Amino acid sequence: MASEVQEEIPVHEEFFLCGGVETQILKCGPWTNLFDTQSVTRPKLLIFIIPGNPGFSPFYLPFAKNLYSLTKGSFPVWMISHAGFTLVPKDKKILTAPDEPNAQEIEDIYGLNGQIEHKIAFLRAHVPKDVKIILIGHSIGSYISLRVMKHAPELPVIHTFLLFPTIERMAETPNGRIATPLLCWFRYALYATSYLVLKPCPEIIRSFITRKALERLSFTGEIPLKNLLQPFCLANAAYLGSQEMIQVRKRDDEIIKEHLPKVSGPATWGSQLL
Repeated sequence: MASEVQEEIPVHEEFFLCGGVETQILKCGPWTNLFDTQSVTRPKLLIFIIPGNPGFSPFYLPFAKNLYSLTKGSFPVWMISHAGFTLVPKDKKILTAPDEPNAQEIEDIYGLNGQIEHKIAFLRAHVPKDVKIILIGHSIGSYISLRVMKHAPELPVIHTFLLFPTIERMAETPNGRIATPLLCWFRYALYATSYLVLKPCPEIIRSFITRKALERLSFTGEIPLKNLLQPFCLANAAYLGSQEMIQVRKRDDEIIKEHLPKVSGPATWGSQLL
């Protein structure tokens, strides 16, 4: 029964130019342009999911649809891709927001600071000031969510939920000790290997490998993950990962202290959202 309800949830895939980079947005709910929606029917709240790395936004679609169902379809649930993690299919149009002020390029947009500015730019351009925002960050998305609140205090963020938060000492973790030399010292070798192996690989073979890998992860999303084995996207994920290892060291207690009433971890967020 639950799966039948989820299938009825409207899902829109759109591509916008944000910070000078093509950006994928997945939207659960009937609202696609909050500025075009009349104030009477405009939702009072937007749930905005910021993924981890390499958290391609379609991975979060089952989670987003569950959120939409649990809130009885009262609020839209949107997921944003990281800059450089998606390539626009030939049959898709690149959209722009009204009076888009964010088409200008963001410096080092594929890096960690650039990804933060990328999310801020999108929210400023696509969310009216009278619509409250709930941020949900997963992994490094939690770090980005906290920085969004710090660097854009004018955004009407009323709460932030940090899922498996990656906000300190990344390079010191067991996985970090392995990933740091690979991402920071041998990144260009990884780039070269991915381009040499995957670039000449026919799309049908890449799609087959992706499909089999996702089946092992029990992923059955209706939005295909066409970018999962794209060398360009993999290179940007590796670059972002290398900056995470370098920059995410000491926890920023000042941000957490300042916004503590708005911040929750996975143990408490469900009851507060509902």
